[in-house]
Amino acid sequence: MYVRCSMISSTRLIRSGLACGLQITSTGSTSIEKASGESVKLDCQFTLAPEDTGPLDIEWSLQPSDNQKEEKVVIVYSGDRAFSDYYAPLKGRVHFNSPDPKNGDASMNIMGLKATDTGTYQCKVKKVPGISSRKILLTVMVRPSKPRCYADGPTLMGKDMMLRCNSAEGTQPLKYTWERITGNKLLPPAAVLDPVGGTMSLRNATETASGTYRCVAKNSVGTEECVVEVSVTPAPNTAGIIAGAVISVLLALILLALILFCCCRARQKKRYEKEISYEIREDVPPPKSRVSTARSFTSAGSQRSSLGSMSPSNLHEYTKPQYDKIPSEENDRPPSHAPIPPPSRMAGPNLSRMAGPNLSRMGAIPVMIPAQNRDGSIV
Repeated sequence: MYVRCSMISSTRLIRSGLACGLQITSTGSTSIEKASGESVKLDCQFTLAPEDTGPLDIEWSLQPSDNQKEEKVVIVYSGDRAFSDYYAPLKGRVHFNSPDPKNGDASMNIMGLKATDTGTYQCKVKKVPGISSRKILLTVMVRPSKPRCYADGPTLMGKDMMLRCNSAEGTQPLKYTWERITGNKLLPPAAVLDPVGGTMSLRNATETASGTYRCVAKNSVGTEECVVEVSVTPAPNTAGIIAGAVISVLLALILLALILFCCCRARQKKRYEKEISYEIREDVPPPKSRVSTARSFTSAGSQRSSLGSMSPSNLHEYTKPQYDKIPSEENDRPPSHAPIPPPSRMAGPNLSRMAGPNLSRMGAIPVMIPAQNRDGSIV
C-alpha cells in the first residue's frame, strides 16, 4: 500500500481525500527569491497515517551543486528535540517555524539572509514506515548599491555626449533606466539607451540637452538611483588655443637661444681678455728696482761732489750720513743729465751752504775729509 501511494502526488491525494501514509502537503512555490538581509520561510507541511507508528524524524539539508559532493545537514528534529548546530554558516540563524514540529509543520526559517545562503534545500520527513521529501530552491539576491552617475568626457555643443550609470554591487541581472527630471522631462530625441550597460549616448549634442538626469538601477529585489547635472557649453576656439601655444613655444625657444648666445659671448670675451693679459706680461720687461736706482744716483752724486772745489773745513755740517732717504722724482733722471754745479772760488760758509743742499738733493752721500793746514799737513 505504501509503495502504491508514494507514486501518487500529494495534490491528488488531498483532492481525493485519500490517506496513504505520511505525505508532505505543502503546495507553495519551490523557487523563492529574497533580498540579502531579509528572512525567509521554507514551507514543509506534512500529514501522518494511522500505520505510521515509528519515531518522527525531520531533517533539513543543503544539497550540493555537484552530485559528487555530500549534502550538508542544516537542522534536525529527532526524539522530540531540535538540533540546529550542524551547519556552521547558518548557526544561530536557522530554526523550525513551529515549536512542536510533530504536529505537522516541519517548515524552517532562515534569518538575516546572505548571498552565500543561495542553494537548494531539502525537507525530509520520516515516520516508519512512511517517508517523504520536498526540495526548494532559494536564491538570495543583493540589492543594487547606490549607482554612480557621471558624464563621460566634456559636454560640448556639436560633440558626442555620453552619460554613465553603474552600481558596484547588486545581483544580476541589473536594469538601468534614464529620465530627465527638469524642463520638459523628455529625453533628447537622438538619445540612445543601454539598459544593461547603463549608458545614455547622444550624438551632436545641442544646448537643449542641458538639464538634470536621473538613473535608476533595479533588480528583482530592490532599486537605487542617482542624479547628474548636465550643462552643454559651446566648444572653445581650438585654433586660437593652438596658435597661442605655438607662439608661446617659439618665444620660449627664442629666449633660450638669446640666453645661450649671451653666455657664449661673455665666455669668449673673458677668454680673449685673459689671453691679452698673458701676452702683455710676456712682452714687457720687469721694472727696475727703486733701491738700485737710488744707489746709482747716490754713487753718481758722490763722484760729482768730489770734483768740486770745496774746503775741508766747510764739510763738518754733513758728517751725518743720509742712507735712509730715497731720491725724489726730480732726481730720477740719469746721471748724465744731472746738472753739475759750476765751480766756485768761494770758500768758507758760502761753500758749505751751497754744497750741502745740492749734494743732498742729488742723492750724494757725505764723506768726511780730514782737515789740513795751509801748508798741507793733516791736523
